[in-house]
Amino acid sequence: MSDPTDLPPGTAPADTQAAAPATEAEASPDQSPPNSFAERIAALEAEVAQFRDRWMRAEAETQNLRARTQREVADARNYAIQKFAGDVVEAAQNLRRGLEALPAPREGEDPLLAKLREGFEGVERSFIGMLERHGIQRQEAQGQPFDPALHQAMAEQPAPDGVAPGTVIQAWTPAWTLNGRLLKPAMVVVAAGGSASASAA
Repeated sequence: MSDPTDLPPGTAPADTQAAAPATEAEASPDQSPPNSFAERIAALEAEVAQFRDRWMRAEAETQNLRARTQREVADARNYAIQKFAGDVVEAAQNLRRGLEALPAPREGEDPLLAKLREGFEGVERSFIGMLERHGIQRQEAQGQPFDPALHQAMAEQPAPDGVAPGTVIQAWTPAWTLNGRLLKPAMVVVAAGGSASASAA
């Protein structure tokens, strides 16, 4: 075993050299600035806020898409038969024209004619009831104020006594709607001087 005093000048013992790195390692744990943790937390919080904002935007867009899809499905369900409903309404109007072509009821008329009229009227009532069950409504225009959302003015005439201008004084056909949406406008004659005159001008 050699004496430490025999070592050349400037040479440390072996155990001292081995202990030196450990001491240096213990002396320099983490040289990061003291505020590095706060900066990291702030960065993570900003990232979380960004992801939250994206999530909220995506959620809002999903809700809008869901609502729009529901509306489109409801419209498709309610108005898919619109073209067919228009044809059926035409048949109902033709049935009404046939009834109006029959002679008016009178005393002593042919019983066959009376039964024929009653039969047609029963068919019309049943037909109109069936249409109403499927959302098709008939709206009579006679005597009503002119409504451009429901009526189409075919002619104007001077207002009769006691009738306000803009009143429908004759309806050639009723208005028909499908679940509240106009299907066929009423063809009407309007008392002159109302909104129909203004819209025509």
